[in-house]
Amino acid sequence: MDETALSITAHDSIHAIGAEVWDACACPEAAGGGRPDDPFTTHRFLAALEDSGSVGPGSGWRPHYLTVERAGEVIACAPHYLKSHSQGEYIFDHNWAHAYERAGGRYYPKAQIAVPFTPVTGRRLLVRPGFNEAGRAALLQGATLLAERSGLSSLHITFCTGAEAETGAAAGLLPRQTQQYHWQNRGYGRFDDFLADLASRKRKTIRKERARAQGFGGEIVTLSGGDLRSEHWEAMWGFYLDTGARKWGTPYLTRAFFEIAQERLRDDVLMVLALREGRAVAGALNLIGRSALFGRYWGCIEDHPCLHFELCYYRAMDFAIESGLQRVEAGAQGEHKLARGYLPRPIHSLHWLRDPGFAEAVAQYLDAERAAIRDEIEVLTGYGPFRKTDMEDHE
Repeated sequence: MDETALSITAHDSIHAIGAEVWDACACPEAAGGGRPDDPFTTHRFLAALEDSGSVGPGSGWRPHYLTVERAGEVIACAPHYLKSHSQGEYIFDHNWAHAYERAGGRYYPKAQIAVPFTPVTGRRLLVRPGFNEAGRAALLQGATLLAERSGLSSLHITFCTGAEAETGAAAGLLPRQTQQYHWQNRGYGRFDDFLADLASRKRKTIRKERARAQGFGGEIVTLSGGDLRSEHWEAMWGFYLDTGARKWGTPYLTRAFFEIAQERLRDDVLMVLALREGRAVAGALNLIGRSALFGRYWGCIEDHPCLHFELCYYRAMDFAIESGLQRVEAGAQGEHKLARGYLPRPIHSLHWLRDPGFAEAVAQYLDAERAAIRDEIEVLTGYGPFRKTDMEDHE
């Protein structure tokens, strides 16, 4: 028996892979009770999606988790799904699908290595320490071969790390770059230290926004872990439904996900609620990583000026500063984040397309897109609120 031989297996349930086995690859830094770098690739989060019916039959996300074994030991794994649409991905390929099908091809089903409904960068090729090169190579080769042998049009690895993007590109996958807005903690001891980094006019604007928001007629509370109760999740479910109905029509997560989150994920969660007369009227849901806070959902049942900025952005900054986190990732889209200190950052993905002609056309498009994104990031960064010269500091 060759002790160095690798085998790859696809599983239709995360429960076919033990939590300790999966997390040894997904978040080895959390061994012993620490926080994972990325809470979204943990066994508990992916299981919550599956157990709640948010993924699985009828969702368009069919679980097909991958594991790589050597000598009977799992050394790598990946959150891999078969997709019957392109919803809930945030790195959009709708135009590719339309072009492929207009040319007579069948774009769906396709394969996706991603965390469903989650526009957050993190490791997608999950490898146990000491097996990085072999584990990544096996996952890339295995996922591509699986897609090819299954007759799928494509494989997509979205919101991967920059290092994974380089590895995938070297293996022949097409790298794509988009952008997102993140806030960086530059060693601030308090929120006013962040404000001191801003141009005077921007600093005044943020102070006014915070004052307006905090004067909405109630109180703002920040809750996590044991402070969270079922009524808080009930309120957040209502906010999520409202936002989902306005943004994407049909909500991706089920009500059961919020119930399971209270049971299994509350220690990973930071919830910011605006209460008026004891009733939650607006809220923001974040997940806490080892070095970052990840903003995910916001909603309200009452409109109050600047309350969205306070709950989603400024309270997230407050928490990051108090907790010593390096950054806040506030989710997809939104140039309004720029004026509030969230600057554009590159986001990476990888793509394999079975048809060579179609792959060549997409590769040309991606070359042009990457150049445009680089220029856009440079221009938008220049419009950020931070002081360019000492003269801008005068009030």
